[in-house]
Amino acid sequence: MEQTQSNSLPATPLTLDGSYLLHQMFRVRWPAWKALGATEQKHVLERAATLLGELEANKQFATGLFAMLGHKGDLMVVHFRKTLDELNGAELALANSELNQYLEPTTSYLSVVELGLYEGSVKLYGELTAKGLKPASADWNREVEAELAKQREASAPRLWPEIPLRRYLCFYPMNKYRGEAKNWYSKPIQHRQTMMRDHGMIGRHYAGRVTQVISGSIGFDDWEWGVDLYADDPLVFKKLVYEMRFDEASAVYGLFGMFYVGLRFPVSQLDALFAGKTPSFS
Repeated sequence: MEQTQSNSLPATPLTLDGSYLLHQMFRVRWPAWKALGATEQKHVLERAATLLGELEANKQFATGLFAMLGHKGDLMVVHFRKTLDELNGAELALANSELNQYLEPTTSYLSVVELGLYEGSVKLYGELTAKGLKPASADWNREVEAELAKQREASAPRLWPEIPLRRYLCFYPMNKYRGEAKNWYSKPIQHRQTMMRDHGMIGRHYAGRVTQVISGSIGFDDWEWGVDLYADDPLVFKKLVYEMRFDEASAVYGLFGMFYVGLRFPVSQLDALFAGKTPSFS
């Protein structure tokens, strides 16, 4: 049974937003690449390594390379940037490189690092309502912004992360279900808060074994969130995602897109990938 006070609180939880993310997936145009002579291949890779090396070395504007597994692509390039303008700059730099002639885009995904504040939102909304403040009033908005400013400062490392230096990446987009019988967005915020708390508790069991980056994509891409999981043991992806399927937030309301798995490698190993070899992590 829903709580009687549910309708008195705003439905939308607060969020903190940080780095913009762009995941680019490519398939190598192998026939065209192999048609090049060894000398020209070497020159193309040297110029690409210079460009990508500059992007990789800049910790403020992180870019990571991943060798993909499966038919969905050969190379995944992940960019973290502070603005969409800078993200577009990274995309255009790669698009205008000679290497791009031998890459076929298979898909991409645009999002922004998002920290959901369900617990804090319900608590804050309750406190402001108890003070007699009205949602969206000037006093309400001032209190909310003051709390967000405090949370942004405390959460800065999570909002503006470097790409974790772990060998394996699992990326997938997801939605919260909206159907005829079940609709995540029609549930009271208190119920959603409880479900997300239970959902998050499962993730805590994997602390130290997996680094998770959640990004919001509502209004940016075809799904509502993107999930990046970084680990040194790829089996943790299967275990974590499987366990989370049993909590209410996922079992009843979770819809999942395609999964993309990649092996992290440094720019110095780019030539190995284009030689048809598995690039090493060092």
